[in-house]
Amino acid sequence: MDRVTDIPRPSMRPPDAHKGTAGLVLVVAGSRGMAGAASLVGNAALKSGAGLVKIGTAGAALDTVAVLAPCCTTFPLPDDGACLAREAAPIVLDHLKGWQVLAMGPGLGQTDGVAAVVQAALAHAAIPVVLDADGLNVLGSHAASVLKVRPAPTIITPHPGEAARLLGTSAAEVQQDRPAAATALAALGAIAVLKGHGTIVCDGRRMYVNTTGNPGMATAGAGDVLTGMLSALVAGGMQPFDAAVLAVWAHGRAGDLAAERRGILGLTALDILDCVPQALQV
Repeated sequence: MDRVTDIPRPSMRPPDAHKGTAGLVLVVAGSRGMAGAASLVGNAALKSGAGLVKIGTAGAALDTVAVLAPCCTTFPLPDDGACLAREAAPIVLDHLKGWQVLAMGPGLGQTDGVAAVVQAALAHAAIPVVLDADGLNVLGSHAASVLKVRPAPTIITPHPGEAARLLGTSAAEVQQDRPAAATALAALGAIAVLKGHGTIVCDGRRMYVNTTGNPGMATAGAGDVLTGMLSALVAGGMQPFDAAVLAVWAHGRAGDLAAERRGILGLTALDILDCVPQALQV
C-alpha cells in the first residue's frame, strides 16, 4: 500500500469561468426533522467552489431546506410523510442529467423507500457519487454487490459505526485496526473515507492518514459538511482520490480554524462551514 502525504491543490477557475462551468453538484438528502443535513451538504458544496448546487429532498422538508440553503435550488421528492418514498427513484434519475456529481445520504432515514431510491441511483448514475450516512446504512452488508457494478466512481464516507455495518463487524473492531478497516471498505468497490481521529482515505492501493482536526469536530453535522466539500472538489475537476484527500485535510483545517476563533467546546458544524473557504487556500 502506497502511503500518501502530499496534499493536492484544488482545481483553479479560469478567468472566463461562470457558474455553469465551476462545478455542478446534485444533492439528495434530508427528511422531515433532518432538513439541516441536506442544507449543510448544499452550503458546504458552494463554500468549496461549486458553481451550482441543486437539492432534492422529501417534500415534507423542502421549504425548510430552501430557507436554510438560499443559494441552492431545490426540488421536492415524493415521501411517506417524512422520508423518501420509492416513487422518488425515477425522479432522481431524471434529475441526474447534466450534473457532474451526486451527493447522497445525509438525513434520508432508513426506510424501504429510501433504500429503493439509493439503490436505483447507484445502479444508474453514470457520474461520481459521494455516499454518506443513511445512504450507507440502507446498503449495510450488501454494499459490495451494489458498489462493485457501479458505472462510475463511488466515494463512501462512513464513521466507525457505519463502517461496521458495511463490513459486518463492530465499531470496536473497526477502531482496533483502522487501516485494515479502510482497506476492507475500499475492497467493497469504492474510495473509502473512514472518518474519526486520523481520518483515513484509501482506494485499495493508496492510503492517506489525516493530521488536521480536533475533538471539537465531534459534533452533529460535521460529516455533512465534509460530504458537500468532497462533492464540490470532484465536480470542480479533481480526481476522486485526490479530492477526498484534500477534502479531509481541509475539513480538519476548517475545524482547527474554527476552534482558534471559538474554542473547542461548543463548536458547531456551522462554525466549521464558515471556515471552509479559508481552509481550502492551500
